[in-house]
Amino acid sequence: MNRIDRIESIRLEGMLPKVFENESIPNSEVWRSDVVFRRGERWLVEAASGGGKSSLCAYMFGSRTDYLGRLYFNDVDVSGIPVAEWQRLRRCHIAYLPQELALFPELTALENIRLKASLAGDVQEERIAGWLKELGIDSRADYPVGRMSIGQQQRVAIIRSICQPFDFIVLDEPVSHLDEENNRIAARMVMREADRQGAGIITTSVGNRLLLDSLKTIKL
Repeated sequence: MNRIDRIESIRLEGMLPKVFENESIPNSEVWRSDVVFRRGERWLVEAASGGGKSSLCAYMFGSRTDYLGRLYFNDVDVSGIPVAEWQRLRRCHIAYLPQELALFPELTALENIRLKASLAGDVQEERIAGWLKELGIDSRADYPVGRMSIGQQQRVAIIRSICQPFDFIVLDEPVSHLDEENNRIAARMVMREADRQGAGIITTSVGNRLLLDSLKTIKL
C-alpha cells in the first residue's frame, strides 16, 4: 500500500453497519449511498438517535470495521491499511472527538490536553493556555477531569482534538452539553484551526449542532 501523505477526500461507497444489514434504511443520504467528503469542506451529518452516526465516525477513524461496503481515503481502500499506518494517520492526518469523549478522569484537563499534544507534535503551551481561556475553563486547568461537569469536559475534549495536524477532523456530537455562547466559541476555534491547516470538518448531531459557517448538511 502506498503511503498517504495527505487525505484529500473521504469516500463512502455503499456503506452500511453490519447490524443494519437486514433492515430498511429509508431516506438516508449516507447508508447504501456514495458520498464524498473533501478536504476544506465543512459537513454536518444529521441523524436520529440510533441511526449509526457514532459508528460512521468510528469507521472513518479506523477504530471499528463492522461495516459493509467500502471506505476510501483518496483512492485507498482503508480495509487494506495496516495498523502502523493507521497510527500515523491518526497522529498526523485525521483528528477525532468521540461522543464519549475518552478523557482520562484521573488526569487534569491540562494533562489530558498535553498528553495528546505530545503524541501528535507538541503544540506550544501558550496556544493551549489561550484555548483554555477562550473557552472559559482556564481556572479549571488543574482540576481532574472526573470532577468537571460534562460541559466542561466537552470543552477540554474540543481543545484536545485540535492539538494535532489534520486533514480532516471528525467530531461526534461535540457540543451536546454546551450553551449557545460556548458552542459559538468552540465552533470558531475549530474553524480557525481547520482553516489554518486547509482541513475538512465532519461533525454529527441529533439536536444541538456545532455552529459552523458554510455548512453542508447530509442526513443519515
